Amino acid sequence: MQTRPLFDDRALKRTFFSAPQSVTSLAAAFLEPLISVVAFLALHWLHDEPIQRSTLILCLLLFALTFPGRNRFADKPFEAATDIAASWLTLLAILLLCGYATKSLSFFDADLLLAWAFVTPLLQGGAVWIGQRVIAQRAASQQARRRAVVVGGGPAGVKVARALAGLREDSTDFAGYFDDRVEERLHDEAAAKRLGGLADAAAWIRANNVREVYITLALGSQPRIVSLLEELQGTTASLFFVPDVFGISVIQGRLQDVNGVPVVGILETPFTGTNDLIKRASDVVLASAILVLISPLLAFIALGVKLSSPGPIIFAQRRNGIDDSEIMVYKFRTMTVQENGGIVRQATRNDERITRFGCFLRRRSLDELPQFINVLQGHMSIVGPRPHAVAHNEEYRRLIKAYMVRHKVRPGITGWAQVHGHRGETDTIEKMQARVEYDLEYLRNWSLGLDLRIIARTIRLVLFDRHAY
Repeated sequence: MQTRPLFDDRALKRTFFSAPQSVTSLAAAFLEPLISVVAFLALHWLHDEPIQRSTLILCLLLFALTFPGRNRFADKPFEAATDIAASWLTLLAILLLCGYATKSLSFFDADLLLAWAFVTPLLQGGAVWIGQRVIAQRAASQQARRRAVVVGGGPAGVKVARALAGLREDSTDFAGYFDDRVEERLHDEAAAKRLGGLADAAAWIRANNVREVYITLALGSQPRIVSLLEELQGTTASLFFVPDVFGISVIQGRLQDVNGVPVVGILETPFTGTNDLIKRASDVVLASAILVLISPLLAFIALGVKLSSPGPIIFAQRRNGIDDSEIMVYKFRTMTVQENGGIVRQATRNDERITRFGCFLRRRSLDELPQFINVLQGHMSIVGPRPHAVAHNEEYRRLIKAYMVRHKVRPGITGWAQVHGHRGETDTIEKMQARVEYDLEYLRNWSLGLDLRIIARTIRLVLFDRHAY
């Protein structure tokens, strides 16, 4: 089986070349929520509808669910359009669910809501298109272009050069590499664009108006490195050091300041600060609404489990949660046994331990519904890496690189791996490896919009997938 690298060039761009406080990032953060709210209020004015308390409450909810908006300025037009449509449809489904649960849909004019549902994604798409044109025009101007070089022609230097070349919204011209090694010891791409040795770098940078220098060599006590840094300080180029961390899986890499000491974070949870607040608030709101809506279904399933076979209705299994802490995960019992010890045999197709009613529940993933209670308890999240039995964790943590990184966040009822088909039995190490890779990709790219997309895709799988067991 061919697996994807745990750290690819796209991850490098996000980690070291994305600027969280850039103008485009700031504009993207407010663009989606502001368009949604302003369009809603503008349609009230056009329809001569008064702005009541319910209107303001919905505007606040809209802003909370859509902020910060996703930066789509670097996406291709089709990708941006489909992402806007998917995110908007998911948001509408959540709002309709909340409106139905709270019986508040009657507070709003139906024609106004339909117009708003149609106009808003068009306005968002138009705003992204205009933003992309502005960014492209700015990048094409000669005044905005920046020439960059890389010091170091090894694998790290080539990754940096590829990442620079792939920045669609940037205006960087990559010129080449500086390295003292002979061409046979350099990467093929670096050898083809080698500009000279380290001693030639400062003069070339001054003569060719280089604006950025990326150093991928180890900043040790080697005299040639010290001499290079001293000479480069005599130029006007900005200097960047790229640590060679490509041998490990970088999660939420960022530069931080620890009491005046710069440190590079390479393995962090995405749920810190406001992200943690947004994640927890969305979990509580959605889990509460869903439990209210499915309460009749829960009662029906509980009765079916009780009548189908002897034993308890709820099966609580030991799992590992955030920071490897042990939690009890609730499920409707689907088997005649309750394995919860040091050895837990995974369910297989046509498993004789699964009851007939339990087979129905597992095919529809209905046995997982009690885990919304785990979400309210704070032990789980609606979206996140699926928790495995403690016995399985002890086995796979020794076999799969970065396996335990997935425990830096709360486990989820559904996840990025599950909506890509990695659910059910993991009878080979390759299957578990693929699941872990998707979990790590989720941690690198988390956003509230991604969570909403995963929830929407999960609903589709529950309704139409027939391969679970």
